[in-house]
Amino acid sequence: MASKKGIVITGIILATITGASFLLWIVPQNNETTFVISNYEEYIDGVKNIHEVLQESTGIEYQNLRNGGISPEDYITITEVTSSQVTAQISEFVTSKPPEEWTDSYISYMDAMKKFNSWIGETKVLANMIEKGSTADEMVETLQKIESLKVESLEYVKISDELRP
Repeated sequence: MASKKGIVITGIILATITGASFLLWIVPQNNETTFVISNYEEYIDGVKNIHEVLQESTGIEYQNLRNGGISPEDYITITEVTSSQVTAQISEFVTSKPPEEWTDSYISYMDAMKKFNSWIGETKVLANMIEKGSTADEMVETLQKIESLKVESLEYVKISDELRP
């Protein structure tokens, strides 16, 4: 029962963030969009909060996948939504055009989001391996890559924080 509750809560969180991110796709594609940001610190803090929620919810579902509490198919569905949300956040970074003093911090945080998105992709590879019945030995390399991407993402977050003006 607890895993169903966790899935529902995760689904609600992901749906809320997806709804907010969907606004990016409503804007016509042929016009160059620039997000006008007046407080760059608050903006990056907001993105950081969204990132942390996505990391936590996806991490919970990843553990459920590893423990057999969620099917690989359900996990892949959840991660596809999360990945699209991360992609939307990256797009916002690209179009935000921060001032020079914030550029390095923004680029590092964008790199953190890219690594997180790669982490999500590798966990989907693992889910497919689990679904196909791969052995633990066959999964070792993928598990190592998952851990490495997680560490790299966290390192970029740390670098971004250090580069703030």
